[in-house]
Amino acid sequence: MARKMLIDGELDKPSEKDTHFDFDLFVIGAGSGGVRASRFSAQYGAKVGICELPFHPISTEVVGGVGGTCVIRGCVPKKILVYGASFGSELEDARSYGWELNERIDFNWKKLLHKKTEEIVRLNGIYKRLLANAGVKLFEGEGKVVGPNEVELIQLDGTKISYSAKHILIATGSRAQRPAIQGQELAITSDEALSLEELPKRAIVLGGGYIAVEFASIWCGMGATVDLFFRKELPLRGFDDEVRAVVARNLEGRGVNVHPRTTLTELVKTEDGIKVRTDHGEELLADVVLFATGRAPNTKRLNLEAVGVELDKNGAVKVDDYSRTNIPTIWAIGDVTDRMNLTPVALMEGTYFAKTVFGGQPSKPDYSNVPCAVFCIPPLSVVGLSEEQAIEQANGDVLVFTSTFNPMKNTISGRQEKTVMKLVVDGETDKVLGASMCGPDAAEIMQGIAVALKCGATKAQFDSTVGIHPSAAEEFVTMRSVTRRIAAGKPKTNL
Repeated sequence: MARKMLIDGELDKPSEKDTHFDFDLFVIGAGSGGVRASRFSAQYGAKVGICELPFHPISTEVVGGVGGTCVIRGCVPKKILVYGASFGSELEDARSYGWELNERIDFNWKKLLHKKTEEIVRLNGIYKRLLANAGVKLFEGEGKVVGPNEVELIQLDGTKISYSAKHILIATGSRAQRPAIQGQELAITSDEALSLEELPKRAIVLGGGYIAVEFASIWCGMGATVDLFFRKELPLRGFDDEVRAVVARNLEGRGVNVHPRTTLTELVKTEDGIKVRTDHGEELLADVVLFATGRAPNTKRLNLEAVGVELDKNGAVKVDDYSRTNIPTIWAIGDVTDRMNLTPVALMEGTYFAKTVFGGQPSKPDYSNVPCAVFCIPPLSVVGLSEEQAIEQANGDVLVFTSTFNPMKNTISGRQEKTVMKLVVDGETDKVLGASMCGPDAAEIMQGIAVALKCGATKAQFDSTVGIHPSAAEEFVTMRSVTRRIAAGKPKTNL
């Protein structure tokens, strides 16, 4: 039986005779968002089908895997490599804590790579079981939209089969893209970087975003010589300028060669490796060149425009506040919509989609105060507004509180690397508008701060909270003195 849907208080009017569909919902893409939407829709009683390309660690137009980018070739394997890279400096610091280690400590890249692959295969299986346990029918193959209520599945043997569905959900994510640089075929993307057979001794990274700084940290931490190139003065455009500067300083302190305001113009294969030329006329040699220059929505092979679904200039699916496209029966969530491209956000969108369509609870995803982290070494994590955003949006003065200190662990090891914490506060209401941290355990600490900001906490409430001692986290509730006050209307910087 077809289900009714509530949007903005208005119930969809069914036809006089309900049409029969093979599924109430068919989802194309079994990544984080697609799996969440499928499971939760099934829990509301919907008959759900979902399709995904066959599993492979490196994605192409014909391979992918249940679990999607985050699980197979994104957040999870990346974090495993970050853990692996962090042990090098931890072992160095351990000597100051009395651990007598041999002078030579070897790192076995292939062993870590094998363990990483084992873990993503395990998670791929878990995601399949989650779907099965929820009663969702999983199809392996490539899905295309051929009508407002029809999906065509190209099976692994090349045969095609069509299914009808009352609702279709697009959750195909995004894919790494390469800039138009001569010799671009010699470079790799993050997909391949997570599955390299050999650890590079010399690595060049092009890009200033999450992926670029994370892989620079990973390879440097594993002993490679790393050169990082980006167009702006600082990496991580869009984050708070002050903590961006801290990240750049930490990268250099850990041994990464940072090249701001510089890009690559040509890659040439030589006997000694890949020769790279920059727009400043420099030439460098590398074993691996990583392009970490952004991602594009996965929409090219979905046939969406042929059925009338509107896409933006970058190929992202255009949706309303409820994740609905201009075709009433077709919806989209996650990176394919290019709204806020984070795995937990895709999970939120999937949850709210199911509530809206099958739960009778119209729900708009809330993108305010979404925390995030960059897992460079040490990590950066933020929630809410940066100082620059607060200055731009606030009606009154903005108060900035900062704390810069040597972590307790470093006082014994002698490591020269400061932790930086920051709170941005509305001078009139005392509401905390944003928080930032660069230092060990930043993401773990910021998750708790995010709850406070979601609840609308004031600086006075932070101040009245008793800290945990000794910890870095207690600094967030002991910053009493204003570092600076910015008068309303001061222009933002653009680093």
